[in-house]
Amino acid sequence: MKHVHRLIIWSLLALFAAFFLLPFYVMLATSLKDMAEIRNGSLLSLPAGLDFTAWGKAWSTACTGTDCGGLQPYFWNSMTMIIPAVLISTTLGALNGYVLTKWRFKGSEVFFSLMLFGVFMPLQVVLLPMSQVLGWIGLSDSVWGLVCVHVLMGLASTTLFFRNYYLGLPDELVKAAMLDGAGFFRIFWRIVLPLSTPILVVTVIWQFTNIWNDFLFGVVFSGADSKPITVGLNNLANTSSSVKEYNVDMAAAMIAALPTLFVYVVAGKYFVRGLTAGAVKG
Repeated sequence: MKHVHRLIIWSLLALFAAFFLLPFYVMLATSLKDMAEIRNGSLLSLPAGLDFTAWGKAWSTACTGTDCGGLQPYFWNSMTMIIPAVLISTTLGALNGYVLTKWRFKGSEVFFSLMLFGVFMPLQVVLLPMSQVLGWIGLSDSVWGLVCVHVLMGLASTTLFFRNYYLGLPDELVKAAMLDGAGFFRIFWRIVLPLSTPILVVTVIWQFTNIWNDFLFGVVFSGADSKPITVGLNNLANTSSSVKEYNVDMAAAMIAALPTLFVYVVAGKYFVRGLTAGAVKG
């Protein structure tokens, strides 16, 4: 009976996994077919061979509106934006969590509660004031303007993650270091940060995924030369042509998804470990 139950459970899990991965399979298979094979075959049929012609066109020659340079410039815009945005928001979140747990001050709990509004606040609320601020500081329609937006919007989540994780670190570590003469930053760099690997992985993956997949901020705050990959993909898919090339559209979607897929494949297990180590407690 035990083996029967286990077989049923694994069969259901396999069925759910297949259902969940079906769109991914369709995208990948379609991107490897030519248009004749797409028209003459079925949606679920395997490609006759590994044909990356559609991938090359999506990367370098597909039209996104009036520009026919493919997704390549949009991809590098996203890369230029995401690295500093993730590093800065993660660093500031770690410092905030460290202060709010190990260096509490009068009103720190109220301050943290106010910061939490940023986790639940609708993104549309900040569009107009953020546009005005970026214009005042001369960063509108630029990659660095997008970096500032994503750092500010991610700060509430990163602070929440690190604050909840640091609640589990013994206060005695900080007090002992203070008795030895260590200051604020020395304690953070030498004691707290080395113990933060699980939550660092969680936060980096969380921020990387959210920023890379963002479309709203990308389409509102970017200029002609600073649009991220999601905006480029949207423009490519909506560009009118005499023949709709579904293989190119699917290849473009796969190119846009590859960085996040890579991150989850490489570090997915560490993400789960980090969550269970304290990212969602408190």
